[in-house]
Amino acid sequence: MRSYFSQGLFGRDLLGSIVVFLVALPLCMGIAIASGMPPAAGLITGIIGGIVVGAIAGSPLQVSGPAAGLAVLVFELVREYGVAALGPVVLLAGVIQIIAGIGKVGVWFRMISPAVVAGMLSGIGILIVASQLHVLIDALPKARGLENFAALPGALISAFQGESGSVAALMVGLSTIAIMLGWEKLRPQALRFVPGALLAVVIVTATVTVLGTPVNKVDIPANLFASVTWPTPESLSALAQPPLLVAALTFALIASAETLLSAAAVDRMHTGARTHYNRELTAQGVGNMLCGLLGALPMTGVIVRSAANVQAGSATRMATILHGGWLLVFAMLLPWLIRMTPVACLAGILVFTGIKMVNIKQMKTLAEYGRGNFVVYAGTTLAIVVTDLLTGVLVGVGLSVLKLALQSSRLEVELADHEEPGMLKLELDGSATFFKVPALTRTLEQVPPNTRLLLEVDRLHHVDQACLEVLTEWNSNAKARGCELVVDWKLLHSRVEGLRQAA
Repeated sequence: MRSYFSQGLFGRDLLGSIVVFLVALPLCMGIAIASGMPPAAGLITGIIGGIVVGAIAGSPLQVSGPAAGLAVLVFELVREYGVAALGPVVLLAGVIQIIAGIGKVGVWFRMISPAVVAGMLSGIGILIVASQLHVLIDALPKARGLENFAALPGALISAFQGESGSVAALMVGLSTIAIMLGWEKLRPQALRFVPGALLAVVIVTATVTVLGTPVNKVDIPANLFASVTWPTPESLSALAQPPLLVAALTFALIASAETLLSAAAVDRMHTGARTHYNRELTAQGVGNMLCGLLGALPMTGVIVRSAANVQAGSATRMATILHGGWLLVFAMLLPWLIRMTPVACLAGILVFTGIKMVNIKQMKTLAEYGRGNFVVYAGTTLAIVVTDLLTGVLVGVGLSVLKLALQSSRLEVELADHEEPGMLKLELDGSATFFKVPALTRTLEQVPPNTRLLLEVDRLHHVDQACLEVLTEWNSNAKARGCELVVDWKLLHSRVEGLRQAA
């Protein structure tokens, strides 16, 4: 402990914790509002993510808290089943994460294709923008992304006509986005640790307060924990419903994947201790169990706050713990200050965040690894926007599996001349699977009558039952056309998995 202070590590962690706190404060409240929950629910999650998860996490410099990536799921769950269902679902998701961590399957969550994760984040970003554009004018968002886009022109017209919504709120939200954009472009190097979101909140809130602008403000109780909703026997028993079980599993899968991918990214940002993935997954489970018990938002490891933590020079997990402490002190002692914040200001922050989640540079990087990756990315994004998050992710995983199947079944089929008269060569190079049955069939149909066909299988890595049957049937019918298939059948059968094992 003495060396911790003597080496100046505490000073680094103290500065880092303040920077992360300033980034986390507006995001915790904004993500809660985007999730259809009170801002206090986001603050409680941020506090637990800092103090509890920060103390036991497997990734020392990663920061946990409410994530924009789960806002859409929470919004849909609360809309369908009510606020009372959220706590038990998050509690069960935490239990699933703990079991996965103890079972040492943390690293398996990283098997999800980066293209699926990128598509998931882009789809979520688009949905967040679609919903928060309504909040930007003090209007209520619709249930679905496409509905939000379709209803936006009418909502804007109503706001300008003074029927519903607020033009003043729109100006507040746009001012927030403008300040964040300007700060991102013009921020002096000496002030790089000052987050644009906080600067925007301070300037816009002060302006709205001085001018007395009539816009909706953040509603937070004087006692932060007065908003806690403990699970009841009735709400816990509701977990027997299949949709809520699926929701809990979805929360656990998506939160775990986002957390562990974020941890891997954080590891690339510093040279300190590496992430212990199973421990990190278990810590996330503990955090989500506590969030579920308190009726707060689910948590994940979040890359924006984690990157701010690393860039601020934090040395140990103490920075994450302290940031949670600052959130707790601020929310308990200065709730009146939070209540001055315009809701449209937080919506502006989330619109800015949602747009940043659609990462153009990442699209180019994925395309560099093959067009198939971009197809997976685009398909996942589109499916999430058109349907819902779970369906979109399943579509993305399905596209990834299809891409893998197509890549693993690459087969070059070539019909070539042979030095012996009346004979041709059929060269197979690669893996002959059912995907290649049409190509193999078309090639065999090109063999002229009265031809001996030599099948070369030296470069054939694998053949499945479908292709083997095509070759066997052609050989059976070959005599009627005066043809013959010349092949080392024993060698060919050795390329068939089942027959190879039997041998």
